[in-house]
Amino acid sequence: MARNHVVATLALGLALGLCGNAAQAATEQYYGRWTVSDEEPAYSSKGIRYKTIDVAPCGEDFCGISVGEDNSCGEVLFRFLTTHAADELLVGHGRWGNAKKKLEMYYGDDSEAPYMFVALGSDDMDLSGREGSIPTFQASYERQGEVACTTD
Repeated sequence: MARNHVVATLALGLALGLCGNAAQAATEQYYGRWTVSDEEPAYSSKGIRYKTIDVAPCGEDFCGISVGEDNSCGEVLFRFLTTHAADELLVGHGRWGNAKKKLEMYYGDDSEAPYMFVALGSDDMDLSGREGSIPTFQASYERQGEVACTTD
């Protein structure tokens, strides 16, 4: 009986370790400096914060940090739990001036290069369906290098 308990405990530990490694690997796909890849992006005073973003670890989570035109590190724009990194669509909240808006984000890797898509809008915004409002801000990003801005 005790041996079965030990085997079950070891199996559970191995499964949790593998899940943690999978979540970490999924999170790392987001890590890096991302810049808007749209040909003619238009920015509001609030949207300019989203022109270049460093996605980096922040504690047990991962965050998007605004990067200024002069490569200065700005505010944390959004934060996601590492356990959700493998989700097809990340849904949370992002800073929009002094307010928070619903943020939806996903990572893709087509034949050309990895990309990231970010949208912010009202709470009824839904990128996965035809219902809901249109985003206040949306942009496609391409990876531009390594992270320089972190929260640590």
